[in-house]
Amino acid sequence: MSKSFSESYKEAGVDITAGYESVELMKEHIARTSVFGNMSDIGGFGGSFQPDLSGMENPVLVSGTDGVGTKLRIAELMDVHDTIGIDCVAMCVNDIICVGAKPLFFLDYIACGKNKPEKIAEIVKGVAEGCIRAQVALVGGETAEHPGMMPEDDYDLAGFTVGIVDKNKALNKENVEPGDIIIALPSSGVHSNGFSLVRKVFDIENADLNKIYPQLDNKTLGEVLLTPTEIYVRPILKLIEKVNVKSIAHITGGGFYENIPRALPDNLGASIKEEAVKILPIFNLIQEKGDITKHDMFNTFNMGVGMIVIVSPGEKEETIRGLEEEGLKPYKIGYVSDEFEGVEIC
Repeated sequence: MSKSFSESYKEAGVDITAGYESVELMKEHIARTSVFGNMSDIGGFGGSFQPDLSGMENPVLVSGTDGVGTKLRIAELMDVHDTIGIDCVAMCVNDIICVGAKPLFFLDYIACGKNKPEKIAEIVKGVAEGCIRAQVALVGGETAEHPGMMPEDDYDLAGFTVGIVDKNKALNKENVEPGDIIIALPSSGVHSNGFSLVRKVFDIENADLNKIYPQLDNKTLGEVLLTPTEIYVRPILKLIEKVNVKSIAHITGGGFYENIPRALPDNLGASIKEEAVKILPIFNLIQEKGDITKHDMFNTFNMGVGMIVIVSPGEKEETIRGLEEEGLKPYKIGYVSDEFEGVEIC
């Protein structure tokens, strides 16, 4: 048993024994991800991972980092902390699969006003669940108390992932051509972007998050807003093996107008059919309650589309079939045009 204890540090606001307790409580959750290649024991100074490079001619590492943003405030108000970690993993791994990279491992960073071991363990439980869904190893992380800088009940969560792709198989947006088809992968909800606007629209500090809304399939507002971000790793990686996917965009902050152009060459644009987009009820409610323009909605939220893939017209049916086999409900929302640059929603 460790003899590490500092009364002076505790009086300053940091209880290192709480940190040890947090580590013990989270071990069982982290252990669930060890099957994906983790070589480390929790508590060391670095996370170790042994990648499988078989079959790769020119392996390239791809990294991504992100947080959850102010969606955390919903979790705090509802006192539900075991799903927000899924969002953190999703925001990172969904980014790197846009270049065709398979995520390998993940690390998290939690900053908190006061280390409450059970709460920290719940957060890490969600991170581990996200890693399971993404099939990555949780090789380490950090929890830091910030007394005097953050209120005791507040915390922030960020993550970092590393993936790998054979350079010869990495997706290259320069392969996109006019007439290529844009296929949507449905989102599970608001995901983890636009929550500053969501909080303003619903006056979230004073809202009844347990109120049931008929237009939200009789679910509570809090339940819908806290729905974890969809993780697309497995279906996308399997699709890439079957189909010549030309480009992918993760629809995050900035919505359609900022993210879809990132998957296109500079001289091409995306023509999106508005009526084809299967907008989720939560977005209709946000738009109505906030009196928000259509442009601002599509420039802020995913609107029900968590990711788009671009393929040639001849690959459309196989792409949709392949994604359906993985449990998704993909559909065409537009095409690539050489008549303009950027995004047109019509």
